[in-house]
This record gives sequence, structure tokens and C-alpha cells, in this order.
Amino acid sequence: MVELDHYELIDARADLAAAFRWTARLDMHEGVANHFSLAVSDDGRRFLMNPDSRHFSKVRASELLLLDADDPDTMTRPGAPDPTAWTLHGRIHTKLPQARCVLHAHPKYATVLASLADSTIYPIDQTTARFFEQIALDDGYGGMALGDDEGDRLAAKLGNKSVLMMGNHGVMVIGETVGRAFDSFYYLERAAQTLVTAYMTGKPLRILSDEVARHTAEQWAIYPDASEKHFAELKRILDDEEPDYRR
Repeated sequence: MVELDHYELIDARADLAAAFRWTARLDMHEGVANHFSLAVSDDGRRFLMNPDSRHFSKVRASELLLLDADDPDTMTRPGAPDPTAWTLHGRIHTKLPQARCVLHAHPKYATVLASLADSTIYPIDQTTARFFEQIALDDGYGGMALGDDEGDRLAAKLGNKSVLMMGNHGVMVIGETVGRAFDSFYYLERAAQTLVTAYMTGKPLRILSDEVARHTAEQWAIYPDASEKHFAELKRILDDEEPDYRR
């Protein structure tokens, strides 16, 4: 198993802390619930995650928990993570090593869509088209995730998709880096806001053809470094206004 070196780990902690701070700024979190994680080993089994009941707006790099998905004593130690976070993220990282960064939250508009009988994000503009054929849907919500079986079930649902629309619950977004995952998370909520607002007009949707939607999604995927540039700018703002996130 190969892990990040000392300096890489410092950068990884800062990136994940920045994601928490910006999620709070955008009011896309919920209370002291919700959780983000970032794999620091090549197999994904060692990962960083937020401490239990820490408000997103206060998260610092140094206080992120470094966890091992194979450690059976994790939840019996002082400072144990939130049990639902441990279940979901531990199993996602174990089952899906490609899920380097995993963001789970209940942002307003995406959660509205997740609560509808039809949770499809229809491609009605450039942003909604970004997620064409990228979203898996879980319609089997059965309560809070407090067992490994639920984490395994959701990992299977997510599969090779980058977004899991969690019916009656919220969303989960994965990415190769924090920057890419956060950019996707941000635009997913924007897409949901656009679609929900369109529904509110009561007018018929002008839905793009599959061909155009697929082409647009492919263009998003190859647009040069857009996700990382977005996230780098967010960190620059935090460096000026909330530099303690790096501590």
C-alpha cells in the first residue's frame, strides 16, 4: 500500500478543509451533519474525514481524522467519527478505489430533486447537460446508514458513475481530486436549482436531444483544467479571508 508523503498529506488536508469551508459559505451543508472524505492511500482504504459534529465553517486541516477502513476498533476510540459517515465512506472507499474524494451532503435543490418521484436531471441547459449519463439513482432509502450492508449497497448503486442521487436523502459526488469533486458538487447543485426553478414556472421543459446532451457532457469532461482552476481560486479567497483553514 502506497500513501501520500508528508508534504502531499499537508496539501490534501488543506484541500479538504477548503471544501468544507466553501460548502458552508454556499449553504450547501446541513447542521453538523454531512461528511466529506479523501483517500490518501492507493487502495483507498486510508482516508481523511471530518470529525464528528464539527461545523463545516470551522473545519481545519489539522483536525481532519485519518482513518483506516480495515480498523475494526475505529468506532470504539475517543474522537470516533460520525457512525453514518464511517459506514458510508469506509465502505465506498473500500469497494470503489477510484472514488478518491467522496462528498456527501444535503444541498437544497439537489435534495428537492432527490425527493421527487422522478429525480432525473434533464438536460435543459449547458450545466444540466454536464451530468448527462453521469448519475446513478438510489430509490431504496430505508433510514440512516448505520451498517456496512448499507454502505455496500450504495457503493454498488454508484458503480462507475460520478454522482449518486440518493432518493429521499441527498447526494454523493466523487472525484479524482478534491478540486474535481467539489467543482462537480457545485455544478450539480446549480443544475438542480435550474431544473427546480424551471419546474416552478409550470411551463414545458425544452430538453436537449441525447446527442447534444452527450456531446456537451463530453466537452465538460475535456475542458482544460476548469475544475482545478475553479478550486484554486476558491482557496485563494480563503487564504485572504479565512487562512486558518490550513492550520
